Amino acid sequence: MNKPLFMHIVEVQFFSQKKDVTGRLGLSALQKCTAAIRVLAYGYALDAVDEYLRLGATTARLCVENFVEAIINLFGDEYLRRPTPADLQRLLHIGELRGFPGMIGSIDCMHWEWKNCPTAWKDQYSRGSGKPTIVLEAVASYDL
Repeated sequence: MNKPLFMHIVEVQFFSQKKDVTGRLGLSALQKCTAAIRVLAYGYALDAVDEYLRLGATTARLCVENFVEAIINLFGDEYLRRPTPADLQRLLHIGELRGFPGMIGSIDCMHWEWKNCPTAWKDQYSRGSGKPTIVLEAVASYDL
């Protein structure tokens, strides 16, 4: 993630540094965002960021929830919207030019290894390799 994008997310109200009851400054916005990104990107348990970033599991959970909400609020209109009729016509036309008439995008599917899969679920999510995986499916147009 580039720095300007990260700083744009950090500016969300929840992440601002606040004073506690005694007047001491609490966690910085960078600590809160870094905790959320580490939990989401590396699959850390919520209490694993305690030692590195000095915040508890409950605060880490709030950071993750607010980080996800911030991403949806900041970028949802552009990236999480339904295609308009003009979008569909454009994509259908491009698909036809590329030799795939009637196709608006392509489906991609990949198996990601689930490092922190609960032991009780390991057999249910393993397929041949013995390692639990999660299937990630995405539909994208040619320009994404």
